[in-house]
Amino acid sequence: MSDRNEESVRESEKPIIFRKPLKRKFSSLPFPKLLVFGESKTCTIPQKPQKGDVGYDLSSDIAIEVPARGKALVSTGLCLAIPEGTYGRIAARSGLANKHAIDVGAGVIDPGYRGTVGIILFNHSDKPFKIEVGDRIAQLILEKVLLPEVCEVKEKRHLSETERGSKGFGSSGIANFFNKERRIKPQPPVQEKEKEKEKEEIPETFDDWRKC
Repeated sequence: MSDRNEESVRESEKPIIFRKPLKRKFSSLPFPKLLVFGESKTCTIPQKPQKGDVGYDLSSDIAIEVPARGKALVSTGLCLAIPEGTYGRIAARSGLANKHAIDVGAGVIDPGYRGTVGIILFNHSDKPFKIEVGDRIAQLILEKVLLPEVCEVKEKRHLSETERGSKGFGSSGIANFFNKERRIKPQPPVQEKEKEKEKEEIPETFDDWRKC
């Protein structure tokens, strides 16, 4: 056997070594943080009820009553620094909306705002709603946002054409939302179905009896 063949055999017999992937240090990567400053002694720092929840609970730092069929501006006593590329959306809490008909209005916090965060609450019920210090009244959700440059066009035809076009204000309708082929046809009652089966089973002529 030649020297070249021997070298190739030796190389094939060598064990294959798999290298482990390099571990990246994620701690060194920049990660946005929500900076919070409490202005009052009765304020509560936003927290998530459960791990993995999207919303941070916002609490009231004052005692106030939302009148029936009315609204109230509730202070949180907090100043926030929303991370760049996001905005803060104040959303209603499902429990308050379902049990007490409490909703949130005008819930947008710009990243450049540094004042005290106030929450507008609407009471759609016929009873006044009392709020105590520390009560959770809303939730804060941070959402990514695009900030494109505004470019004015001289003619409307420069806008991209769509199938919908300028149709709006209920143009799609309610009853005609689904195509006619996809609509569910009303089924006759069970008793009518049974009567139809009985009619089909009963022979009408003597020849039909003989076939049976």
